[in-house]
Amino acid sequence: MNDALRVALQRSGYTTESLAKRIGVDPKTTDRWLREGRIPHQAHRTAAAGALGCEVSDIWPDTNRRPRDLVWFRPWEAIEREAHSLRSYQPLVLPGLLQTERYARALFTSAGQHTPDEAERLIAARMSRQSVLAGDGPPWLTAVIDEGVIRRSVGGAEVMREQLEALAGTARMPHVRVHVVPLSAGAYGGLSGPFVIASSADNRTAGYLDTQLHGQVVSEPGDLVALTAAWENVRGEALSHRQSMELIGEVAETWT
Repeated sequence: MNDALRVALQRSGYTTESLAKRIGVDPKTTDRWLREGRIPHQAHRTAAAGALGCEVSDIWPDTNRRPRDLVWFRPWEAIEREAHSLRSYQPLVLPGLLQTERYARALFTSAGQHTPDEAERLIAARMSRQSVLAGDGPPWLTAVIDEGVIRRSVGGAEVMREQLEALAGTARMPHVRVHVVPLSAGAYGGLSGPFVIASSADNRTAGYLDTQLHGQVVSEPGDLVALTAAWENVRGEALSHRQSMELIGEVAETWT
């Protein structure tokens, strides 16, 4: 994929910097497309291919060969890759970016909603997404979770202990913060459902809502105002990062 982009740049005379200027993105973004093989979101793929005089499929052929059951998720996955910051709230399970493979497998296989092959594709896709937190220029991730998330058995005690220890390890990364809303908070605004707010370096914002059927990307100003208000509510009810890490460590010890 990055070889095709490299060839297209050479033929057109563009550099990653001049291409970024042409299509209106940060030069670091186009540099990551080339060095890390990241796939731009649809609007940027179209703009870049047009500038380079190519078809989108000539440069990013894999965008047309994703698993059928992940089609609905593609728009958000692209937004997530380009995000400068992610604010994630989950009342029931850990955010996908923070799940271990065994935890994710328990989620995808416990309800019998997927065939073994489908489950493995979904797990692989989820693990692949986590690369967004590694490497140069990762997004700032702030995750707020309900205390019930770390106390609910998903996959059994061994899986939960491994998951909470991994969560604590990820939360030590300088660009990751995890906050827990304690059970003592009682009823609060976040119990209406999970959501994520993504913001890009050029101040574009989008939201993501998860449902039983599929996810929904939202970008209407009124929707984003509502999500931001919900975020302020859940963040205000949560413990500090330090207090949350202490609680996660204590709960991890109970999973024996």
